[in-house]
Amino acid sequence: MPNEPPAAPPAPIDPAASPLAAQLSPAERSRLSQCFQRGTQNAPTNVDYAIEMFSLCVLGDPGNAVYLQSLLTALRRKYGPKKAGGLGAFWPGSRAGSLKKLAATAQWREIIKQGVAILKATPSDYGCLLAMADACGQLQLHDAQRTYLKSALDAAPADPEVNRQCAKFLADHGEFDQAIACWVRVSNVKGLSDEAQQEIAKLQVEKTIVAGHGMTGRPGAGVGPKPAQAGGAQASGQDDRISSLKRSIQERPTEIEAYLELADVLERDATVEEAEAVLAKALAASGNDLKVREHMEDRQLRWARHRVHVAEKRLEAESTPANQSLLERLRAAQINHEVEVYSARCARYPENLTWRYELAMRLKAAGNHAEAIKHFQDVLQDARRKGAVSLELGECFQKIKQYQLAMRNYVAAVESLTDREMELRKRALYRAGVLAGGLEDRDAAQKYLSMLAGLDFGYRDVAQRLDKLTASKDNGAGG
Repeated sequence: MPNEPPAAPPAPIDPAASPLAAQLSPAERSRLSQCFQRGTQNAPTNVDYAIEMFSLCVLGDPGNAVYLQSLLTALRRKYGPKKAGGLGAFWPGSRAGSLKKLAATAQWREIIKQGVAILKATPSDYGCLLAMADACGQLQLHDAQRTYLKSALDAAPADPEVNRQCAKFLADHGEFDQAIACWVRVSNVKGLSDEAQQEIAKLQVEKTIVAGHGMTGRPGAGVGPKPAQAGGAQASGQDDRISSLKRSIQERPTEIEAYLELADVLERDATVEEAEAVLAKALAASGNDLKVREHMEDRQLRWARHRVHVAEKRLEAESTPANQSLLERLRAAQINHEVEVYSARCARYPENLTWRYELAMRLKAAGNHAEAIKHFQDVLQDARRKGAVSLELGECFQKIKQYQLAMRNYVAAVESLTDREMELRKRALYRAGVLAGGLEDRDAAQKYLSMLAGLDFGYRDVAQRLDKLTASKDNGAGG
């Protein structure tokens, strides 16, 4: 077996880390999309049918926050804003109580399946909502996890455990003001005062460390109490704008621009969850319009990148196993979500090689090299990308131990990449030289590593590898 280095950063992510790595087939995606459209069309007149359609969507794609928000909205329409429920999840022998047993054996998908059945009868069961949020967190379905937690908070705004879990999630995702609001809400609960004050102080420090605006901004409506000086005239003006946009939506519910502008304001000055909820309403109001769906996808990708950025800052400030684990989970979730989005776009635009290239890069990062190879080979049709794509193909083939195919692609990359793509050219020369050495082709190894040394003698360990090749040749000649 050739002695080769790791393929290339970013480090591959175990595709079994999240069910999103196992992508839905195009046929299944189409079926769920049709169910969603039927549910959306029938929601105003036949809410029970809409609930059944949205339930199928959630069960088929539990990480899709749009499907989940549509289901919860339909349930609220049917049952009204009830605040009851929650204790049933902790009663021995109850249907919701079985979720605890499933969690003990890590049956996360089964928790979601049984939880949907419970919510269809009692949508305000916050114990069930917390269990489903935890299951989504374990599966790295963070958008859905956020939605379940927000629903639990709506159902039980004063419950200590609900606020504790919401605060942890919000802090992990960089929404420090909202996390603080959760602790403020329960700070007077007996036995929680000291813990709440400690967490508030810690979050204030983290907020200072993670410099930024927008998604770390002021608490949004319905999330927590606003500080007395929360923005002054500027905050008042933004609140007026939010109210005006909400009125416009109420008066003209099919005009999508007001939804998009409101989402902009909420993303910047309130919470991601509120902005996402508005976009979900825009999607429903537009009849699942493709432009709105892709607008929402772009935002979700940006939010995922922001979460990773926050986690990186937290790890820089405090290098702990917990922060390292959080960063790894968020990176895996980001890659998996990007795979999902770009897969859908490739299905919509099969001739668009840019989307296919982006999908192939994410599949490679997720460790799904065999599938990435198929898409990279399609992208070879684009002559402008030949060098870069050949390099990526070489690394993928090397990962699945097809060394001759890997070498062929590295050579193609070296021949195609120009000085304008110098970093890629140096990487291709390094890969070709190292793999040739592993295949006992010393002349080829000497050729490519010498070319690399001529460009950058300090590149990685090229100098040491050339010394070893020279010593090996000298020993062979002496023998």
